[in-house]
Amino acid sequence: MAASRLPPGALSLKQFLRRQQVLHLYRKILRAIRDVPAEADRHYLKDWAREEFRRNKDATEEVRVGKPQPRAPALGNGRCAGLSLSRGFVL
Repeated sequence: MAASRLPPGALSLKQFLRRQQVLHLYRKILRAIRDVPAEADRHYLKDWAREEFRRNKDATEEVRVGKPQPRAPALGNGRCAGLSLSRGFVL
């Protein structure tokens, strides 16, 4: 068996593709947040999204990464964000 030419820390193809999907989702969420009219709500949602992605950055379970649970964070004024994205993702 030939030795791999990839560096020891290189991602597999499956990991690379999943990473690209997650980055695409993150960018899509940030773009959707730009459309929120209230500046305070935009700021809250942006911080929430960043924190959730940071908190889950080491998640490796395919079920957790592949099928996010839809939920809406409460905004500072007690309302729900109600942003909906394609493919069933809800903020």
